[in-house]
Amino acid sequence: MRNIFYLNHLILLFLFAFPTISVKSQSEGNFDLGADFVSRYVWRGSDFANSPSIQPYVSYSVKSFKAEIWGAFATATDYQEVDLVLSYQINEMFTFQLTDYFFPNGTNFNNNYFDFSKKTTGHLMEGTIAFEGTDEIPLRVSANYNFYGNDPDKSWYFEMGYSGTVSDFSYEIFLGATPGEGVYMPDGSDGFKIINTGLSLSKEIKITDHFSLPISGALIVNPQAENVFFVLGISL
Repeated sequence: MRNIFYLNHLILLFLFAFPTISVKSQSEGNFDLGADFVSRYVWRGSDFANSPSIQPYVSYSVKSFKAEIWGAFATATDYQEVDLVLSYQINEMFTFQLTDYFFPNGTNFNNNYFDFSKKTTGHLMEGTIAFEGTDEIPLRVSANYNFYGNDPDKSWYFEMGYSGTVSDFSYEIFLGATPGEGVYMPDGSDGFKIINTGLSLSKEIKITDHFSLPISGALIVNPQAENVFFVLGISL
């Protein structure tokens, strides 16, 4: 538990232990700050909060390392999420990532953020290995494993996506699955199931000579839950 505590807060220290906070620091590293606004927060085939969502992020990257804080805040319900992420990329092809998911309850008290006990913590730690694809092979593949925290089943999730461009649009066809019961199977069913598949499109709309607005849309189907979503998003 002590090691999990230190890992979690190493991400925060990595982000904020720098004297200059700017888009580009005086060293080799870079800060990034922004937000996405989406009509629904749909993640791995499930709708979180049934509400439009504001999703801010701040990150610091240096060479192949990146540390990020990412959040999701529903506009019509009290759903909140604050994630800490550390990632390392090799040759722009392979990514190794650690993610700490946490879901505050919307109040100022009793969130127990510093509780890392295996049986009572609200944190969920995930490890990810991903192949990002190449120009010749525009196919990404990832394996994601919940190795600690608020998932007694220690669930697996696998996803692949094929990307390309048509006219001014970038697209991706994606498919995600889980091999058994766990957090991705709220109905308690077991066995290999496809839970997330669909098509996403994105493009930039030119507003002025110096500013373009990225927009995206996705048709998402969860065959296991027999559900479908259509999500629109803009990024700042």
